[in-house]
Amino acid sequence: MLLYLAGNNKLITNVRLDDAQAEIIYKWLRNNIFVTALDLRYNNITDVGSKHIAKLLEETATLEELNLMNNDIGEEGAKDIAQALLKNETLKKLRMSGNKIGFKGGMCFAQTLQINTTLEELDLGDTDLTTDCVIALATVLRANSTLKSLNANRPILFSHQEETTVHFANMLKVNRSLKELHLMKYDMRDFGITRLSEKLVDNMTLTYLNLSCNRITRDGAKELSKLLRKDTALKVIDLSFNRLGDDGAIDIAEALMTFNTNLQTLVITSNEIRAKGLCALANALQMNSTLDNIYIWGNCLEEPACIAFAGLIDSGRIALKNTDVEPYVVDGTTYLSELNHGTRNFYYAGPSHGEQALPELAKFAQFVTPSRS
Repeated sequence: MLLYLAGNNKLITNVRLDDAQAEIIYKWLRNNIFVTALDLRYNNITDVGSKHIAKLLEETATLEELNLMNNDIGEEGAKDIAQALLKNETLKKLRMSGNKIGFKGGMCFAQTLQINTTLEELDLGDTDLTTDCVIALATVLRANSTLKSLNANRPILFSHQEETTVHFANMLKVNRSLKELHLMKYDMRDFGITRLSEKLVDNMTLTYLNLSCNRITRDGAKELSKLLRKDTALKVIDLSFNRLGDDGAIDIAEALMTFNTNLQTLVITSNEIRAKGLCALANALQMNSTLDNIYIWGNCLEEPACIAFAGLIDSGRIALKNTDVEPYVVDGTTYLSELNHGTRNFYYAGPSHGEQALPELAKFAQFVTPSRS
């Protein structure tokens, strides 16, 4: 059962929990056998409250998921939670993103991953990880065989030598358990993605790679296209907010057209791609029957590109729910409008409506949503 106590959902409450409530939660749940997931995102829990959360992790026999996103947990709180995981044998998913745990907290989690054999998903995005922390995490994952998902987005880096990317690349060559890796905002350039592409040739486990918000250009896209021609295990690639341009899009399209049969989702929003590159991708989708999710908003949507993607959507090749654009016609000219679709729509807030709605939120939504007569 999920206990949903997020502080950013007005359907439930306007009050955010603090350290005193964290102690109450600990006392209430330490012997509870029904709650398996606890969502405490967007509250005001600090290092003091983290001590109670850590004690809960040490004593619980059922808790498998814990979300502490965007609280006020610092280095000491992260240390307490990381040390608690040395004793915990139930937790599989932990989200710490948005808490400024810094160098000390990041190193503590790296040390924990050397011993803990239960944790499968760890989110340390936007936690002010330093270069040393990121390298430590990459080094530990060379031997860790249980972690399946790691988010290490937006570290604090002061070098342009891409040491962190190189360490992750070397790790991916030998790791056989990691399925999902997020390296967003790494100031990654073509050198970095070249190293990743070279090492991923030997990796048949990683299925989701997030490289959004970096500095990858057409040369990096060309190296990535060489990897895609190898038909690796990758099913989702997020390249949004880079600078692939037409040439980069064409290289990827050529790889998808005849060589790749595994990739299912491609995110290339805001990449300075014009009609030539977008039309090449649309043509590739006519040949490729596996890729059924593509996101292109934020590029230069000239009329030839609009017509090409309108054809894909109208023919049913791409469903509206699997893309972020929808065609419409004004005075005989085809345009594309934006749809609020993506690969991580519910990262910050749980869904309360639609097919993916959490039951715990849907029951609140029915009381605040006006009925239609």
